[in-house]
Amino acid sequence: MFSLQGKTAVVTGGGSGIGKAIAELFAQQGSQVVVADLNAAAAEETVKTIEAGSGRGLPVAVNVGDQAGLKSAINDVISRVGRIHILVNSAGVSHIGRLDTTSESDFDRIVQVNIKGVYNAMQSVIGHMKEQGGGVILNVASVAATLGLSDRFAYSMSKGAVVSMTLSVAKDYITDHIRCNCISPARVHTAFVDGFLARNYPGQENEMFEKLSKTQPIGRMGQPIEIASLALYLCSDEAAFVTGSDYPIDGGFVRLNT
Repeated sequence: MFSLQGKTAVVTGGGSGIGKAIAELFAQQGSQVVVADLNAAAAEETVKTIEAGSGRGLPVAVNVGDQAGLKSAINDVISRVGRIHILVNSAGVSHIGRLDTTSESDFDRIVQVNIKGVYNAMQSVIGHMKEQGGGVILNVASVAATLGLSDRFAYSMSKGAVVSMTLSVAKDYITDHIRCNCISPARVHTAFVDGFLARNYPGQENEMFEKLSKTQPIGRMGQPIEIASLALYLCSDEAAFVTGSDYPIDGGFVRLNT
């Protein structure tokens, strides 16, 4: 079960965090993985890890917010590998702030990556998937898309847009045999979290880590591999009957926080 043998997957943001975990797990399950990331060195490092496990990976340095550059990169990948069966949109940036503390430049940066980046990637592959008779798109949203979280105005807005785009694409291309879903994690322990704590709470990292962990009723943050495992299911043939859905993976954050 959950084999991706013979399939090619593009994972944006595959150089770190959740995207890296997804890329590595997909490769373990037999997929050839195109690791697309703004950080060329990080993309190459993920591919090295994949190849060390006897998997197949291809690093691609690209800015998802640059439509022309991304389309060119996707077309180059198609010319090299033939087909793209799976697209995972994991590239994203965060922002902390309320409406009155979110500058125009902050807002534009979030839109450029978290909204336009997802739009650009999906638009780059949708024609190809139609021509080949189908495909799978998985977007990484967040519990922030559907909950009111403090100090997450722009970030929450962007993830709400990801959920909406997911539903639209699932509806519009269902007869083309293209499935589109999204997953909405709560807090996941990545290097980003560690960096955030070090910058904002120097000397209090452990205390704040515990505090953030306990906001999930399950009592801890998620691990990237746990998010990757759900992504694997949704992109596999075992999920052939699943489209147009948003899956919380949140340690009970959405339903059990009262």
